[in-house]
Amino acid sequence: MKTTYRTAVHNALRDALRDDPRVVLMGEDVGRYGGTYAASKGLLEEFGPDRVRDTPLSELGFVGVGIGAALGGLRPIVEVMTVNFSLLALDQIVNTAATLRHMSGGQFSVPLVVRMATGAGRQLAAQHSHSLENWYAHIPGIKVVAPATVQDAYGMLASALADPDPVVVFEHVTLYNTAADVDTLAAQDICSAAVRRTGSDVTVIAYGGCLAKALDAADELSLAGINCEVIDLRVLRPLDTETILDSVRKTHRAVVVDEAWRTGSLAGEISAQIAENAFFDLDAPIARVCSAEVPMPYAKHLEQAALPQRDDIVAAVRTTMGGQP
Repeated sequence: MKTTYRTAVHNALRDALRDDPRVVLMGEDVGRYGGTYAASKGLLEEFGPDRVRDTPLSELGFVGVGIGAALGGLRPIVEVMTVNFSLLALDQIVNTAATLRHMSGGQFSVPLVVRMATGAGRQLAAQHSHSLENWYAHIPGIKVVAPATVQDAYGMLASALADPDPVVVFEHVTLYNTAADVDTLAAQDICSAAVRRTGSDVTVIAYGGCLAKALDAADELSLAGINCEVIDLRVLRPLDTETILDSVRKTHRAVVVDEAWRTGSLAGEISAQIAENAFFDLDAPIARVCSAEVPMPYAKHLEQAALPQRDDIVAAVRTTMGGQP
């Protein structure tokens, strides 16, 4: 059955609220409006205002309420409208949610799920369009996941709710309208990467909104006889370095695709892990494909030019293989 990414998120929220009375959903416009991306449409009418709560426009405030609710025995899902706005709640996530288990000597856990839209591609300009996942992947004490498929959109949220510690879920804005044939939606692993395409010539590593571009690039390159293995990171913290290294040791080349800026990016961390642990397996330098280092433009042609695209990935792979870009 054809299911959209948006529907998968909606069904995960609905099933969680239905199956566990401790689950509550809160955030800006999640109730009467049905969510900024319509992921929570109809949930207020079905579960009532005690469990689906519209909050004031204060990320610092309502993420803090979510932490308190988690400490009090609930299983809150807090929706932050966009990753840029989550910066207003960094103190709550980084200094409180991520640290309480450690600072309490294991006496307290914070079973909190924070969902947020991330990325560019919908002409929402610089204050709504950045990819800051690596900021959160830097922090011990939280898990960070980035579902790129319909199955993961449902299943990783379900598994995040079962986790005793905070989980931050990044949903790329361009994915909500995508669809796939899915027979059954079920809980998914939130600890490991997934090999989405096997190959022998070069490892292409991507996540979130860049995964489909990487797969498209792999299809194009296959016509030229270049066989790409495509890894969907899925989990940004803890990073599944073993899957990455196993692939690189097989293909001997790596291209890392990351919608974030190149400087200080997750792509840089992945490249360092490969260099530290598989340097002598490499037959070519590691390549990175990242966004242009500018605030994300509003104009469509400039936005597209700033983002990693299929042709950029193809060119990087060709160069890595020793050919012309």
